[in-house]
Parts: sequence; C-alpha cells; structure tokens
Amino acid sequence: MSLKCGIVGLPNVGKSTLFNALTSAKALAANYPFATKDPNVGIITVPDTRMDKLAELVNPKKVIPTTIEIVDIAGLIKGASKGEGLGNQFLANIREVDAIVHVVRCFEDTNVVHVDGSVDPVRDKDIIDTELLLKDMETVEKRLEKLKKNAKGGEKEAKARVESGQKILDHLESEKPARTLELDDNELELLEDMYLLTAKPIMYVCNVDEDSVHEGNEHTKRFAEAIKNENAEMLLISAGIEADIAELESKEERMEFLADMGLEEAGVNRVIRSCYKLLKLITYFTAGEKEVRAWTIEEGWKAPKAAGVIHTDFEKGFIRAEVIKYNDYVSLGSEAAAKEAGKMGVEGKEYVVGDGDVMHFRFNV
Repeated sequence: MSLKCGIVGLPNVGKSTLFNALTSAKALAANYPFATKDPNVGIITVPDTRMDKLAELVNPKKVIPTTIEIVDIAGLIKGASKGEGLGNQFLANIREVDAIVHVVRCFEDTNVVHVDGSVDPVRDKDIIDTELLLKDMETVEKRLEKLKKNAKGGEKEAKARVESGQKILDHLESEKPARTLELDDNELELLEDMYLLTAKPIMYVCNVDEDSVHEGNEHTKRFAEAIKNENAEMLLISAGIEADIAELESKEERMEFLADMGLEEAGVNRVIRSCYKLLKLITYFTAGEKEVRAWTIEEGWKAPKAAGVIHTDFEKGFIRAEVIKYNDYVSLGSEAAAKEAGKMGVEGKEYVVGDGDVMHFRFNV
C-alpha cells in the first residue's frame, strides 16, 4: 500500500514540528515562512494495541506493525493558485497525496511570527480553501472546454459528460469543496479523473498551547463552529508537547511524561489513527511463532486481494482463507483454542475481510 497523507497549512502553524513528532525525521522547523521548500516524506508506524495483545499471546520472534506515508508540504500563502510564494509547488505536492491533514494555528505566541500578522484559524482555513478551490476551478474549466469539443458530434454520452462537468464547476463556484458534492457513478468517475484538490478527504489538527490541549480555547471553539457542516474530524494537538515526547528515549519516560500532562496517549497516535481512517484503511493480522504482523488493506477488499499484499502468488493461487475474529482469538487465548471452539471460519473468494481479522491463506501456484 502506497497511500499518503499530506500535512498542509499556512507557514509557521506547526506543520514541520508535528511532522517531526510523527516521524522523528527531524525536518527543518524554523520561525520564518517557507522553512519547508521541498516536501519531507516519512514512514510512520500505525499504533495498534491489538497487535501488542496478539504478540503477548503468541510470543513470536518478530512483531511487525503496519505503516503509512506522511508528507510535510511547504506552507501556502494567499495567491498560491496564481503561483505566489511556493504556490505551484505546494499545489502540485497536494495533488500527489491521497488525504489531507490541515494544521491550523490556535495558540498565541509573540515569539512565533504569523504570516498574516495575527492568529485567526478560521481566516487561515479560508485562505487555503480559496486557493484550492481556485485551482480546481481552473482544472475543471480546462477539462470542460475539451468535453464541449467532444460533444459537438452530438453523442448522448459526450453531452452527459458536459453536464456532469458543469455540475462540478457550479459546485466549486458556490465555494464548496468537490468532496461534498453528491454524484452518481458516471459523474464520480469523471470527478476522480480530474484529480481535484478539494475532492481529497480532510481532517483538521488544531495546534494549541499546552494549557488548551484538553479542552481547547476560544480559537478552537470558533474553528469547530466554522467546520461543523464539513463532516470532518478535528483534533487538538500541542505540537510543542509532541516534540518534547518525541525527544524522550524510553517508553517508560514517555508514559511518565504523558501522565504528568494528564494525557492518556501521545496526540500523534490519534493523528496517525485518524489518517488511517481517513484513507479508508483497515488492518488484518497474521500470527505465528515466527512473527505477528499487521497488514494494511482498503475497506471492502475480498480475501484474494487482501492475500495479495503478502505476495502476489497468494492472490493468484488463492484457495481459501482461515479466519479467526480478533475478539475470539483474544478471549480464547490461541489459534488452537479458537479452532477447537469452532471459531475458525473457512472462507472463499467472496469473503470481505474485516478489520482485525487474524488470517491464514491457503494457496496453490
């Protein structure tokens, strides 16, 4: 799986600090605009207590978690859609990711300059939304011109595509992102073919001060009101706290630090899991004495395709899948106990893999 989440936002909102905490990749984090000129890319482990529990039961030689890719993209400014600042580069980098993590600044600090002079996360969000919409409108307009030329012959299907293209453009011109537009299958195919920036799923990370990490503040309350109709998740994170946690060497030190802060877990764990969910990914497990391993697939995949992420031969020669539901495995304590209790299912090619399934594949090539 090569799906990516891209971290976006205005300059100096905490994108690179969050990226460093997520990946420990130590991207440049500096107090001036455009500290990040080229996108930093990191591979991050997806935290999953289920895998830890399976490893505890199986006691394997190796434990291999699943991962996703995260990209720290250069900060955007007003006019990016026309090439201002690093606009063209920023927008091209967004086009390459599958989902967006939009970081907004929700803390006051006179020592950290704001590109627009004051802290206003709603205004900041509107700036980025506008630039993405303008770029998408430009993309759709160009595509619509081609569709209209193709429709001159009078073909019914070509005319229908023109109508679909116009529907998408009208929606964007009403200042609504493409992801909120309801489309039938044919219209959706056209939309996907355009690779629009505002069609990508999005989540918001409010970067707050240490005192606001539990309940938020006036900035986060205003922001929550502004996005209430977007059906998007909003997380409160203190990038400064996360950076401090990332510097600690041991798990014990990190747990002690979190306890002192009154936090149950690092905020980056919530960000990672939300990215995973945003990309519509799920996990299944393989568990044996050699290794317990988490495998990433997309929601709705059937058993043969899921087997293919282990090796293409598993998909080509798929015979059956032996499946134990995670809760059954844990409650009964082992594969053998689950099998004896009749909790191991034997599934064929039409089986849709569930999140947390513990699986063995039988194949013949």
